[in-house]
Amino acid sequence: MENQSQKLPWEIEKIIEVAICLKTTGGTASSTGERIAAAFVLNNPAYLPSYYDDMVEAWDRLGEEWQGYVRLIKQDYMHLIEAD
Repeated sequence: MENQSQKLPWEIEKIIEVAICLKTTGGTASSTGERIAAAFVLNNPAYLPSYYDDMVEAWDRLGEEWQGYVRLIKQDYMHLIEAD
């Protein structure tokens, strides 16, 4: 992501980084919120932390700001995840 012509907000960069890590290794040492956001970006509930067995509860845990980041990544930045 360093090669981006315009720097992305750190939250978006972090979610993308965690999503790539989950996609390639299946795990991550990221925060709960980062992992939940990445699971939604990847559209894969298997990547949610084990204690979040309810998708709505996990989504609500993100809050409006991070939900917005998920939507933005899915709309404009999935190519950064799919390229890896």
